Amino acid sequence: MRAVRLAAIDVGSNSVHMVVADVHSDGRIEVVDRVKEMVRLGRRTFTTGRLPSEGAELAVRAVKTFSRLARARRVERIRAVATSAVREARNGAAFVHRLREETGLPVKVISGAEEARLIFRAAHHALGLAGGPHLLLDVGGGSVELVLVHEGKPLWLRSLPLGAARLTERFLPSDPPTMRQVQRLEKHLAREIGGLLVSARHAGVLRAVGTSGTVNGLVAMARAARGDEVGRLHGAAATAAEIGRLRRRLLSLPASKRAELPGIDAKRVDLMPAAGVLADFVLSRSGAPALVACGWALREGVLLELAGAPQAARRDTQRRRSVEALAARFAGANRHGRQVARLALTLFDGVGEALALPAVARELVEYAALLHDIGHAIDHDRHQHHSCYLVRNAELVGFDRLEVEIVAQAVRGHRKQMPKLGDPELRALAGTVRHTVRGLAAILRLADALDRTHFGVVRGVEVAVTAHRVTIDVDAGENPELELWAAERRVDLLSRILDRHIVLRCRRAAARPIRLRAGAP
Repeated sequence: MRAVRLAAIDVGSNSVHMVVADVHSDGRIEVVDRVKEMVRLGRRTFTTGRLPSEGAELAVRAVKTFSRLARARRVERIRAVATSAVREARNGAAFVHRLREETGLPVKVISGAEEARLIFRAAHHALGLAGGPHLLLDVGGGSVELVLVHEGKPLWLRSLPLGAARLTERFLPSDPPTMRQVQRLEKHLAREIGGLLVSARHAGVLRAVGTSGTVNGLVAMARAARGDEVGRLHGAAATAAEIGRLRRRLLSLPASKRAELPGIDAKRVDLMPAAGVLADFVLSRSGAPALVACGWALREGVLLELAGAPQAARRDTQRRRSVEALAARFAGANRHGRQVARLALTLFDGVGEALALPAVARELVEYAALLHDIGHAIDHDRHQHHSCYLVRNAELVGFDRLEVEIVAQAVRGHRKQMPKLGDPELRALAGTVRHTVRGLAAILRLADALDRTHFGVVRGVEVAVTAHRVTIDVDAGENPELELWAAERRVDLLSRILDRHIVLRCRRAAARPIRLRAGAP
């Protein structure tokens, strides 16, 4: 069955967003396009009670443009929703009528409770949210959504009138804000959400998850402040201490100087002081040690609802579907990748304990194997680097950023010279994580070599580990001469890490054993 192309539009208080995705019959959702236009529909709405004419004009123009883009993308079904600014404004109904008249889209104004539910659904799909508790934080222009999640289920969902534009207009009119203004804002936050955050602290919240452009902009700024490339934010994190320092910096500078801060979104400069105070308050009162960025938010929740996606797909199912979608996009049927994955899993089962690899690494080596050759779609000679780039920047649903980095670096190390321990990208990882990357790369290098011809010659392997030697028996249906030749040149890293001789043997009677020593070239 062919994929169905869908689109969702979110007419928010700050921005209008659209996401376009292909929904496959097996449940896979592949995002093909995202667009955003900052319209500031909520500018002064929360103090005047009316949508500004300029913001309304920009919003109508954006929705028209997005509707044309959806038609150009051959979208079959589209759904549009509007949130806080529109539902509160006295002229909100007239604005929705105009949208429907001029764009043909039946825009639905959703309640705060519905907004919180859809945000939770998107974050659940994107991150899995197993374990916990996790505290979702979505900071819009007019409202804030808070959801406490444990083992993938919401314990409570709240939508409150605490958006960054609203708080800025009401409490922080000076540039930069005065200390008295900030104190008034913090007292207001304590009255409105202090009790909720205390309940999250008592539940033992493990992390906060940000699901909006404004709050995730803080994560981008924290990463830039520590010298990291901002890159793709999904799964990236900032510590509570970093957010606290950023809050103080934002409050100390006027807008002209804030605009020069690394990583800041120039279109949100005026909103960031309020966002910084709010995020810092949430983290400190809830006890969450870090803020993790999630690239999926309200519009993706609307898309999932439109697609009729299952409410609670298992995390491992989400992860596998995400990897399969990326592999299919760049490697088609990916027969070689599947064969390498099968061999890599067997090798992992044989040497994983000797390598002292964590249990989750078994799953990650399979995904690395499925994705190791997708860079061929860009260039053959350096395809391992392109594969690494594609993995890092893809929307791998259900993975945290560290897991994505482990897979990406293992993929990069599957061919030619493995990056040395002094390599900057490896050095950026903790010692145990570096060990995992090298172990997975060593397994992947050997598994890839054992399918050198891409003909599936090797039917399986059996691994035996002793104190001084690892024996790998290769079961081949045909003469595996090329596979054994390639394995001889790719087994060096595994031999060094294990500090053992590795013996490759073929079950075919004509084949002679190949003996390798640790550190052999």
